[in-house]
Amino acid sequence: MNRWKNHVYGAEAPYTPLGPFKLRLPFVHYRFELPDYFQGLLMCAVDLAAIPLMVDLLGMPFEAAIAIVMLNGLLYLTHHLLGDPVVPGWITPAIPLLIAYVEIFPMGPDRVHALISFQMTLGLLAVLLGSTRLASKVVQIIPQAIKSGIILGAGIAAIMVVFKEGGRFDMYPLSISIAVGLAFYLIFSKHFAKLTKSSKFWRNLGNLGIFPIVILAVIIAPLLREAPWPTIEWGITNPNFGLMFSDYTIFGVGFPPLEMFLTSIPTAFAAYIVLFGDVLQSKAILEEADEIRADEKIDYNANRAHLIFGGRNMLMSLFGPDITMSGPLWSAMHIVIVERYKQGKKSMDSIFGGSGSFRWGTNTGLLFLPVVSLVKPILGIALALTLLIQGFVSFRIGVMEARSKKDLGIAGVIAGVLVIKGAAWAFVTGILLTFLIYGFKFFKEQEKDF
Repeated sequence: MNRWKNHVYGAEAPYTPLGPFKLRLPFVHYRFELPDYFQGLLMCAVDLAAIPLMVDLLGMPFEAAIAIVMLNGLLYLTHHLLGDPVVPGWITPAIPLLIAYVEIFPMGPDRVHALISFQMTLGLLAVLLGSTRLASKVVQIIPQAIKSGIILGAGIAAIMVVFKEGGRFDMYPLSISIAVGLAFYLIFSKHFAKLTKSSKFWRNLGNLGIFPIVILAVIIAPLLREAPWPTIEWGITNPNFGLMFSDYTIFGVGFPPLEMFLTSIPTAFAAYIVLFGDVLQSKAILEEADEIRADEKIDYNANRAHLIFGGRNMLMSLFGPDITMSGPLWSAMHIVIVERYKQGKKSMDSIFGGSGSFRWGTNTGLLFLPVVSLVKPILGIALALTLLIQGFVSFRIGVMEARSKKDLGIAGVIAGVLVIKGAAWAFVTGILLTFLIYGFKFFKEQEKDF
């Protein structure tokens, strides 16, 4: 039965209650959205960009690394299936923190143990906050200045990954410039928004999100001699799950010693602070969309989100520890989906249809070898594209989180410390500055003055 067709105006999308979760299945509880599915087919390129990180840091063969990427891809589906209306992804700004931590340990089982213990600790922390319902309270009690600073810092960190010396921009300067310029025009331009209202062609193009940009990158990067032409391979992707289990999980290298877990605690807390910024972004972006689409009530619950991504991190720590970690939000693609959702019910029936169809698409793309081989040469461009969109949105949301000029000043300092000294230092700096400036009105919401 297509329950989504009987959706009551102004109510939540149909679902089946499942404890703290709300089960939503494709074709039953939400309409399958083909534009978002096709975007996912090619945007699996960003998921695949995790492979070079694991190869370099863990010495992992490509076949074992893609097995981890595919396992992570399946777990991405749990968000929309269990009631979290987001496009999940990596904890991107925290990746440099994790790399610096695991590099302390020698290559081999010790480094794998360090990664396993870190990701398990992070997952347990998130599940604890979600199950005790403290996660939503954390979101409420953190001062706006600190929220703003964390989000702004995440945006700066994302952009630095692209433009740092030897980064992605140095490798593909022209291709990234063209792809990002067109993507920003299609997603954020008022001029293009007017075109979509006046022409069916432009409206259909806008509905495709950044799908045409990825196709364009596949063509222009070789033409500009910044990447080779793709060599299309046929068949099904052949991951080596056996090698992954034997050399990179507790089933092969054993359970990490207790001291590894104790050592990982500071880094896990630092990563959570960055992750917390993604939770704030999710909430802010969806609230903005909820105001525009009166036909569907969006229920974003921070406790439920913590249970889901916390559970994902715990499962990945056991069956496929991952350098990119299991985060609550893929900011860039979530924005692309939400921007299309804002265009009305004809463009996207439900937010769950958009986020869910997209992640079904990425999983299909990872499975099909022709898709993997098509986008393989432009993995760096796809990663840069998503990071720069994330940076743009982080600045917009981060500034809007600040309630006053003083808040914004504190936020700027926090953002700078986050990028230079790390998340733990940034959080301490934010607490001290907020207390020094506001005194015992630390937790009181400041009156907006701009």
